[in-house]
Amino acid sequence: MGRRRSAPLNGLFAWVRRQSMKVKTFLAVTAVVAALVALKLCVKDHNHFFIASETTHFAGILVLIYKLTTQKTCSGLSLKTQELTAIFLAARLCCSLFMEGNIHTVLDCLTLVSTLWVIYMIRFKLKSTYIAELDNMPLYYVMVPSAIAAILVHPYTHHARIGRILWAFAAYLESISVLPQLRMMQNTKMIEPFTAHYVFALGVARFLGCAHWIIQVYDSAGQYLFLVGGAGYIWLPMILLAEIVQTFILADFCYYYVKKHRKWSTSSQPAFTGLRTPS
Repeated sequence: MGRRRSAPLNGLFAWVRRQSMKVKTFLAVTAVVAALVALKLCVKDHNHFFIASETTHFAGILVLIYKLTTQKTCSGLSLKTQELTAIFLAARLCCSLFMEGNIHTVLDCLTLVSTLWVIYMIRFKLKSTYIAELDNMPLYYVMVPSAIAAILVHPYTHHARIGRILWAFAAYLESISVLPQLRMMQNTKMIEPFTAHYVFALGVARFLGCAHWIIQVYDSAGQYLFLVGGAGYIWLPMILLAEIVQTFILADFCYYYVKKHRKWSTSSQPAFTGLRTPS
């Protein structure tokens, strides 16, 4: 029965693989537009996109916690991505406590505490299973550009400037914080299922966050991009660009995750090798 149910999906993936790059690009764009239209029709309060995004991120961290507590190994996990995650969450939480103080603050706090626990486990409890030499992307490659961008481009509101810069820094850093994890996956040429579930959750979270901005821009006929006057005009376009960049960074992985997930559901293999390995 399982094979019969998966036959149409197998056929769909086989058909997609046979298409040219132009057709694949067209199909990807069509799927994204269809998803955005569905979200716009189904979700009336756009703030729910961010709540769903933050909840999905928290769920991804819970997957890592489950992996660490049950398998007693952190093999395949990037400590640097977890540290970058903790940094941008801490920066955003500092701002959120004074600027918002709502459900977003609670979700960020939960995610930060969970991330710090993951960092503690990797650094101390499961240090022997951490492959440090493969987690080799320097943190300053990510943090320095984010800090420079935050100083140059940040929101112009009535809040203190340091808070606005911190908020922008968190937004920019979040958009590229997954790069060390993706780099480690390339170095190991192996992706364990729980690690893949975590990265896929990040991809879904970023798509939901990106959907918020795109739908807001569409509903306002582009005027939403320029709600902040003066030098702040460039802030909203920049944050939209950051969301799009992170979504595209994770989109390729998410496609191969869905394709490979069919094997995990019917196989006892603990991992698969290569993001682009044909089925």
